[in-house]
Amino acid sequence: MTSDDFKELNKRLWKSADDLRANSDLKSSEYSTPVLGLIFLKFADNKYRTYENEILAEYQKLKGTRREKKLSDIAIEKCGFYLPDHARYPYLLNLSEDKDLDKALKTAMALIEDYKPELQGVLPQDEYFKLTRTDKSIPARLLQNFANIPDDADGDLFGQIYEYFLSEFALAEGQGGGEFFTPRSVVRLMVEIIEPHHGTVFDPACGSGGMFVQSATFVETHRSAQEGHAADVLFVNGQEKTLETVKLAKMNLVVNGLRGEIKQSNSYTEDPFNSFGKFDYVLANPPFNVDDVNYSKIAKDKRFNTYGIPRNKSKLNKKEAGNETVPNANYLWINLFATSLKAKGRAALVMANSASDARHSEADIRKKLIEENLIYGMLTLPSNMFWTVTLPATLWFFDKDKKDKKILFIDARNIFIQVDRAHREFSAEQVKNIGVISRLHKGRRAEFIQLVDEYFSAGMNRLAENADQIPSLSQGLLAALDSAEGQKAAQALTEQWKGWDKLQKAYEKYRVTLSGAHVTLSGAKGLYGVARDSSVAKNTLPHRVPTPLRENDIALHNKAQHKLREQFDPFFASLHEGLKTLHKITRGFEKTTRDPSTGSGNNNRAGSKNLRVIKEALEKLEAEVKNAEIFFTHIHWLQERFPNAEYEDVTGLCKLADLKEIAEQDYSLNPGRYVGVVIEEDGRTEEEFLDEMLEIQNELDVLNKETNELEKTISINMKKLIEGS
Repeated sequence: MTSDDFKELNKRLWKSADDLRANSDLKSSEYSTPVLGLIFLKFADNKYRTYENEILAEYQKLKGTRREKKLSDIAIEKCGFYLPDHARYPYLLNLSEDKDLDKALKTAMALIEDYKPELQGVLPQDEYFKLTRTDKSIPARLLQNFANIPDDADGDLFGQIYEYFLSEFALAEGQGGGEFFTPRSVVRLMVEIIEPHHGTVFDPACGSGGMFVQSATFVETHRSAQEGHAADVLFVNGQEKTLETVKLAKMNLVVNGLRGEIKQSNSYTEDPFNSFGKFDYVLANPPFNVDDVNYSKIAKDKRFNTYGIPRNKSKLNKKEAGNETVPNANYLWINLFATSLKAKGRAALVMANSASDARHSEADIRKKLIEENLIYGMLTLPSNMFWTVTLPATLWFFDKDKKDKKILFIDARNIFIQVDRAHREFSAEQVKNIGVISRLHKGRRAEFIQLVDEYFSAGMNRLAENADQIPSLSQGLLAALDSAEGQKAAQALTEQWKGWDKLQKAYEKYRVTLSGAHVTLSGAKGLYGVARDSSVAKNTLPHRVPTPLRENDIALHNKAQHKLREQFDPFFASLHEGLKTLHKITRGFEKTTRDPSTGSGNNNRAGSKNLRVIKEALEKLEAEVKNAEIFFTHIHWLQERFPNAEYEDVTGLCKLADLKEIAEQDYSLNPGRYVGVVIEEDGRTEEEFLDEMLEIQNELDVLNKETNELEKTISINMKKLIEGS
């Protein structure tokens, strides 16, 4: 399944929620659990089906012998759970209309819980009765809708569908929905930097468990790179105060095959995991700016007082004694994350921007954390990354095994892709690009070389795929452009695209030259040894096993990569110039077509039809160029900022600051204070700018002319209507 297929599937599935909004009296917070329960049920049936023949074979083999086992026991051993007949998705899907499907669903969920102790009291049961309050057919329609999920869909795909629904429910719920969802790309970045390869992960504000899912994905993606770790497994421990969200998290763990435990608790006053100094990794997005935590309840708790507790500036009067609250709980969370780590533990947390510069007692806590060399890095996020809150946020990174006494500051406010008008996210490549800055800071230069090499492989695959599309698109454009100038430009673009043959040879030469140091890619291979976009399972490039390269090897690789990339620059520049020329010709054709003085109405109608064909072909060509260029754009971004394949401060992006510099900034941890600002030009000459403005003005003149003509026509028609009446 491609990424586009996956997006289309999610849209179809989400229509079920639209159905509920339209045909029930439930709020999103009420119908989210039963809907997610059905997603879980479909996943469980899919997974069980893959083991079913093996389960039955084992049952028949042992039947009548001294080693005879119950079918359910064998299923649990092989599959992790048992599905009785009445809990199977096809059985429920095909129940006749006269059956009470809400009762059948309750029974199915109860049967699953009977054989899966971890799910006791977790799966929705009575919630299905609520769905039928206004419309008895809703459960059947939901079952039919989720039957669209392919029967061979695995846990990874289900995990992504599950998280998609969580994000949409969070958006539908508004501010309150944020308690159970942190955007996937933000979590991926957090995980990419702290690198939780194996051990224990703790999230004391775990919501739906998204942090755990991405941690497990990181382990699986990098598994080959971690050979030698006998325990290449994560154990997750989460706390969440809301019971319904705890249930969502537990289902999420089962959907994604994760090992661990989620407990309902208030992290301010309860510590069910005895968390002090216990965990290898901490990942969390806690609630921001809570101001009602009672001071007396946390004052003697070493989880919160190790680095100091935030206090009010003014003294309380006698009436208020014993009722003092912490003015802002942000630094309580920061304390909790720091104190939960083992001696070599690492943490990543989302925090309100204001905490980076907070004054008074918070400033004292921050200074102590800095002086004890706990803080590894700080990263400012772009705005509008979160679906339910608009507060600007910063990522904090802790590392109790730091090798230097500096802090890495990264300003990522200008690194994002636009999802829609109101929301942004990081692409998979942007996550890797930011993550490799941390790798370079740690001296892991070989991984920078590896990432660039992967982009080259992926880019060559894209070019090979796109080259197959270009001839037909160009032919369509040639057929529609009836001017000699237009046909010449279209033909020129086709010829320019053929220039990639030379790039093929250059790339193969690059691979041969450095073949002695090349490493093996994991996963399915495409034409150039990199996995194609045939699955959304990882939504990222495959990883290589890092090869320990000598300094001279790294320098050789880096030089060869720069040389190779420079050969691609003129290729893409010529394609963009060709498209620009075609656009200019098309705009001229459009003006002629829309100008009534140039010919008869019939000719204009024919011209308009031709114009649509031309525009569609141009749009497709532009998409193909953009699609082919994307990986080379990332190569350029990396090489421009880190030309020697080693860490260096980059104005507007990153800065490695020592304690003296931080002290000069009054111990602020705001990355903007350190990285500086770069003013970027758009690359256009004055002449190009004026040409573009003139073209826009000409287009505006045409539109104004059309508006005047339309107004005249309307006026005449209205006059005729009035006179006729």
